Amino acid sequence: MTASLSLIRDERYLEHDPGRGHPESPNRLKVIHALIDEEFRDIPVIYPRIATEDELALIHDPLYISRVAATEGRPHTQLDADTGLSAKSYETARLAVGGLLQAVDALLAPKSGAGSATSVFAFVRPPGHHAEPHRAMGFCLFNNVAIAAEYARQKYSLGRVLIVDWDLHHGNGTQNAFYEDPGVLFFSSHQYPHYPGTGYFDEVGRGRGEGFTVNAALPSGFGDAEYILLYERILKPIALEYRPELVLVSAGFDAYIKDPLGGMALTAGGFRALAGIIKEIATLTCGGRIIVTLEGGYNPEGLRLGAKSVLEALESPIEQRAVSSVPSAEKVISTMRSIHGRYWKGLR
Repeated sequence: MTASLSLIRDERYLEHDPGRGHPESPNRLKVIHALIDEEFRDIPVIYPRIATEDELALIHDPLYISRVAATEGRPHTQLDADTGLSAKSYETARLAVGGLLQAVDALLAPKSGAGSATSVFAFVRPPGHHAEPHRAMGFCLFNNVAIAAEYARQKYSLGRVLIVDWDLHHGNGTQNAFYEDPGVLFFSSHQYPHYPGTGYFDEVGRGRGEGFTVNAALPSGFGDAEYILLYERILKPIALEYRPELVLVSAGFDAYIKDPLGGMALTAGGFRALAGIIKEIATLTCGGRIIVTLEGGYNPEGLRLGAKSVLEALESPIEQRAVSSVPSAEKVISTMRSIHGRYWKGLR
């Protein structure tokens, strides 16, 4: 079987409109669709489906699902200060979840013949990683990546799923969905302090899940060298010890150096390197099975360059990277080793 990359793409994702002037506008996907049409038109497309309410309920409370469903057909509804909905937002959000579920099936269902997908980039919206089981938050309605992880565990009996979140903002909803669950290892690198105010180093999980939440709370200004060192020295040894059966990535591009909502300094090369590190982890542990899903990113140039870099990394052989010591990153790494060394031998 030949390893290959597929995409989740659908024009219906443009039908969610959170309101005039909102940063999470349909234009975000239009930039990426143009990129695909110009440079990646040969990558196969997996068409999404509408997730069922029972599938949403793998993570979300039925009363909350009903509250979002009740907005269908209304010109505008505001669920919180940041999260607006239009007439088709409920359907579009279910399509976003369904896109990731199709990706899970494409990677894990029994296959025959050559050319089956081993990695998928899901260009969906609205994003999901802030959505809590009982409420919307931060532009997010349903937690796409968390539902996909739980779906994969239940349908395909997976025991270990890795979720990596490199969005500028902490994935509070994803963390809370699995905070007491060792079946999902959640790693988040994010600007701190920043919205939503969670994700400090000492948030490590609870009960049986203690040690399976790993937060890199980063000061503003971190760029390529700092992120690469962190992912090589912290994420990689933990992930190789955990040995996930599937890797999911919440890929926000708002850590881009010019993004208006953040203060980080990643470039296209940095995003490509992070994707390459994750690809290496997946290759060594789970046959290269990776699902990348779009989260934030509000600078058109950053979206285009970030998506292009990740697609190129997923299509290319694993690259050898030069890793340089950076004092600011070494300080974060030392803090994380002191906390997580008790859980992971690779950090001792």
